[in-house]
Amino acid sequence: MKKAIVALSISMALCLSACDNNANTSTQESNANSQANASQEQTAAQAYLALVDRFFNDKLALEPLYATYVGVDDYNDQFGDGLSDQYLKQRHQLNTRYLKEVNELDRDQLPADLRLSYDMFTYDRNVALADETFPNHFIPMNQFYSTVISMAQLGSGESAQPFKTVQDYRNWEQRLLGFTAWMKQAQMRMNEGIESNVVLPRVLVDRIIPQLTAQLVAKPEDSLFYAPIRTMPDHFSTEDKMALTAEYKALIAEKLIPEMTALRDYFQNTYVKSARASDGWWGLPNGKMWYQHLANTHTTTTMPVDEIHKIGLEEVARILSEMDKVRQQVGFKGDLTAFFASLSSEPQYFFDDRQGLIDGYMALKDKINVKLPNYFNIMPKADYIVKPVESFREQSAAGASYEAPAVDGSRPGVFYINTYNLKAQPKWGMTTLSLHEAAPGHHFQIAIKQELTGVPEFQRFGGYTAFEEGWALYAEYLGIEMGLFEDPYQYFGKLSDEMLRAMRLVVDTGLHAKGWSREQAIQYMMDNSPMAESDIIAEVERYMAIPGQALSYKVGQLKILSLRAQAEEALGDRFDLKAFHDQILTSGSLPMEVMELKVNEWIASQK
Repeated sequence: MKKAIVALSISMALCLSACDNNANTSTQESNANSQANASQEQTAAQAYLALVDRFFNDKLALEPLYATYVGVDDYNDQFGDGLSDQYLKQRHQLNTRYLKEVNELDRDQLPADLRLSYDMFTYDRNVALADETFPNHFIPMNQFYSTVISMAQLGSGESAQPFKTVQDYRNWEQRLLGFTAWMKQAQMRMNEGIESNVVLPRVLVDRIIPQLTAQLVAKPEDSLFYAPIRTMPDHFSTEDKMALTAEYKALIAEKLIPEMTALRDYFQNTYVKSARASDGWWGLPNGKMWYQHLANTHTTTTMPVDEIHKIGLEEVARILSEMDKVRQQVGFKGDLTAFFASLSSEPQYFFDDRQGLIDGYMALKDKINVKLPNYFNIMPKADYIVKPVESFREQSAAGASYEAPAVDGSRPGVFYINTYNLKAQPKWGMTTLSLHEAAPGHHFQIAIKQELTGVPEFQRFGGYTAFEEGWALYAEYLGIEMGLFEDPYQYFGKLSDEMLRAMRLVVDTGLHAKGWSREQAIQYMMDNSPMAESDIIAEVERYMAIPGQALSYKVGQLKILSLRAQAEEALGDRFDLKAFHDQILTSGSLPMEVMELKVNEWIASQK
């Protein structure tokens, strides 16, 4: 018996020893595999980050104005051109080279956050290459987005171009010379557009001419481009101040004004004669295919434009029903059309002076800011201010817009309000407009993106319209949960703005794919909203100028709301709204498919 017990003990000891050895071996192998995987991941990450950093630097060298806007001052003396054959060739080479290089990397070896970044980078390169197949350079400017407008804003000293040192002032002189050369190049490209029947509609040309005329001042001192001279830093020497003043006067009078006059005269005397009668992109060569590409680009989807048109019609009908409920709630006796007319005309719904409108938005800013910590873990460090749209562009500018803060924190974001027509800025629309353009809309999304750390630069400064405008429209929806629409008139304002975005789906596709006229589009919007006619005209002409962009708002909002509903259903009580917002805002601007992938992975990780 003792021998059996001893034998059993020895056997067990040998077994345990073997098991320990096997366990140690298994652990060692597991650790070795983990280390190998980590090493591969680190190597792949380093290779990817090096690649996209090289791309970003090469892009800044090719696009010096873009460099200034993202806070890189190395190219502040350069304009670039964006139109020459050499530029177009270099842009093509940039995209093809980096698409080839990134495709040679193994995506599966990257960590999860960089796989997301990889998908964004490859998406961008493919879209850029597809865009090259259409002759965008034949239409280098319009009344809504214009290099002339951008340069006037930069030259005013109140935008991204720095005017802090004498060298800053000299940099701007060189950049302005590049701009005068661009104006000549733009005319050459538009002549090619005339030969190819790729031209602007006549009505948009009529809008551009007064914008240019407004810049043609008699004295250099009256020019927006002279403004930095009035605000020269006190530490500049008297000699430097005198020299810069003389140089700026000469540059404006002898170079800038003559070239801007020539550009205005070109539009007025030459281009207008060849402007097209059709209002939509369908009237251009290969126009319907071009428009489908633009719709895909702006929405970051592959939705057919007919499907987008159908969604728009359905949304318009739904929102009209909601508006009628508000009409009944406030006890208005007339029908919905009469309600629209009342809200659009009665004096109590509007400010009497421009400053009152601006002050009203500043007060609203404080009211909204109190609510934000309940809905967001992460908020931007940068603040924003409210300013009126500059007088030279207010007649054709949108009702409101947002400009990002300086990357270095030296300048806040700007919430621009168009005070040109106070009847187009009703009090009942203020809450919604502030939520959309400022916080937690564009200001949150764009400022947080710029303040991200540990992500490639192209992610911090790139953007997708569907994501950015979809988020801003989603921010309007959040106003309901924040309790900001307890006043039925303010809630009507929310519905009115949502109606605008729904109508855009109908009108944009109608204009560019279904042969609608400008007048038909205007009438459709007059029939379905309380917007001021001047505002509607500016909106429709905006869609004519930048086809597809207006589709992005509603498409993006519907996708974010869909993903939120999906997360709420999957997670139940574990759903955290702040955490959901973190997922949307902390990787920069995302294509819809990439955003959906990220949210789905987050949902899976929370179960």
